[in-house]
Amino acid sequence: MVDRTDVTEDPPSGPGSAENRGERSPRFSFTPAFVLKLLFLAAVNGLAIAGLPAMLDQGWWPGVASVVVSTVFIDYVYLSRRTVPAKYLIPGTIFALIFQVIPVVYTGYIAFTNFGTGNILTKDQAIERAESLYSSVPGSQRFQLSILASEDGEGELALLLTDEAGNRFFGTAAGLEALAPGEVVIDDAGKVLSVDDFVALNLGQISDRQDELLSLEIPSELGLVRPITATTAAVYNRLYEYDAQTDTLTNLETGEVYTPVQGNFTSAAGESPEDIPGWSVVVGFDNFKRILTSEAIRGPFLRVFVWNYVFAVLSVVLTFALGLLLAITLNHPTLRGRRVYRSLLIIPYALPSFMSALIWRGLLNQDFGVINELLGANIAWLNDPWMAKVSVLLVNLWLGFPYMFLISTGALQAIPDELKEASYVDGASPRQAFRQVVFPLLLVTLAPLLIASFAFNFNNFNVIYLLNSGGPPIEGAQTPAGHTDILISYTFRLAFEGGRGQDFGLASAIALLIFIMVAGVSAFSFRRTRALEDLT
Repeated sequence: MVDRTDVTEDPPSGPGSAENRGERSPRFSFTPAFVLKLLFLAAVNGLAIAGLPAMLDQGWWPGVASVVVSTVFIDYVYLSRRTVPAKYLIPGTIFALIFQVIPVVYTGYIAFTNFGTGNILTKDQAIERAESLYSSVPGSQRFQLSILASEDGEGELALLLTDEAGNRFFGTAAGLEALAPGEVVIDDAGKVLSVDDFVALNLGQISDRQDELLSLEIPSELGLVRPITATTAAVYNRLYEYDAQTDTLTNLETGEVYTPVQGNFTSAAGESPEDIPGWSVVVGFDNFKRILTSEAIRGPFLRVFVWNYVFAVLSVVLTFALGLLLAITLNHPTLRGRRVYRSLLIIPYALPSFMSALIWRGLLNQDFGVINELLGANIAWLNDPWMAKVSVLLVNLWLGFPYMFLISTGALQAIPDELKEASYVDGASPRQAFRQVVFPLLLVTLAPLLIASFAFNFNNFNVIYLLNSGGPPIEGAQTPAGHTDILISYTFRLAFEGGRGQDFGLASAIALLIFIMVAGVSAFSFRRTRALEDLT
């Protein structure tokens, strides 16, 4: 459908035409479609303008350049009459970048970093966190506290401190000084009202300036006086000090010096303080080396890797075999009630897979499951390593065979009956006709779908995780791995369920390997299936 606001026919030339009258035809006509286009471009430009300040504050110049260039390009394309094809290509390209290209590229980038629970900040944020840590001064007393501020409560903050002996001290960021009794204005109830130009703050004002109070430090001879609550304060010492010239962090209590090593402040003994977070840095191929060299990861990874291929291949073979068998059976022209049978067989495919997996989890429960009650047995369907694998394959067979049944039925009905009849005339038996004529023609149509099914089952997270969470656990494994885990569920558990925190860098490295393996197998399979095209 052509956009009439962009492509217009040349006006007829003649004595009465606008061209001969010396008039110029209007560049834009304000039709409803053109108005909608302007509203769309206004929304796009509004989003771009709204996002630019945050990018500028963070200094993310590649993002700023990308937003500006892409916004100008979109405006040009949709306002120009010469870029009609691009108007239809841009939306699909943008969605492909957002939902496919950028996630893959970003995952690939994270795979080469140490990004995770302990390394999620920037270096500046980690230093700021270290310098915000304090240790209490042994033997120091606590003070009763009143919080004041100048300029009627809107200006500089100050602390009025009262020690156990009743002595009062007035402190600002500049320092602490003792007060005479008459310098503090107190009401009849003993509540502090003001000190010089500083007035006491109420709870609402204190709450509004909480962030300022948390960062307030009053230097004194004993250390740094800091508020603990709205009514108490204590003396602290700074725990760490950062030296920008030597790029080192020093523990002021122990004198230990830490230098930055791969995103963590590390001592000469190779230890990092637990109270200081690390930051995200590029570590190269370290995550991939950990997969291959760390025994804690390599052992479970190899078992999960092998089972992943077995699970994907057997899922495709079993579902295709059952689906094709049912399709052949129900494709017989003399069979009555074929439509009813076909409708019943697609019920597992019509139900949400996550709901079916949860139902099967209850049915296969060892103690309360219906299946064990019907069999009068106590089979550990989901708790025994081998039975768990069998259960996962059976449940996936239940969920997957209707799809294979549908595509096989369609492919069978598309094969001309004349081909089978010709093979019978040549003396072929029904089995030979199916093996040498029908089945090769089926593969021509179904081979790409079988490859897609392999890729889907290779990453079939729902069935594995919802049925038994990848269990039972592998004994002795130092990483969260189970006997029925596939790579995608193992990656999820490493990233989000690790006992020592979330390791996004390692999980992204495994995800990148999964992407490469699936892409490689799919490319090889598609190349091999080209030979089937010669049959047509």
